[in-house]
Amino acid sequence: MSRTIRVTVRGSFGALTEPQRAALLAERAEHDFLRTVYTPEGYLAYDLPRPFFTFRFAAEVDAEAQIAAVTARSQAAAAAWMAERGYPVKDLSAQAVDMSQVPLGKRGRRQLGVDDRGSST
Repeated sequence: MSRTIRVTVRGSFGALTEPQRAALLAERAEHDFLRTVYTPEGYLAYDLPRPFFTFRFAAEVDAEAQIAAVTARSQAAAAAWMAERGYPVKDLSAQAVDMSQVPLGKRGRRQLGVDDRGSST
């Protein structure tokens, strides 16, 4: 059975040059922190002038043992994206969430036809 994994990679920009800062500011609408999207290629969000950013990745795995590899690949992909553009970064960290382990809220239970006690309705 396939599992959806969401990986969030966090970090901060190092000392950006003025041209780098200007490029990020020009593209900030495409990288809005208020938009939370998990994609296979990764979604970058930042809110300059604060130096912090996040990349959000989505992946499918067949076994729990694959989660660590997906997490490492996501962190490497975020670092590579920044390096390709010459953006210095600090303090990269990654956290994965197995969505099959996340408890459903009331709306999700209702959509599945399960009441608040976990019984089928």
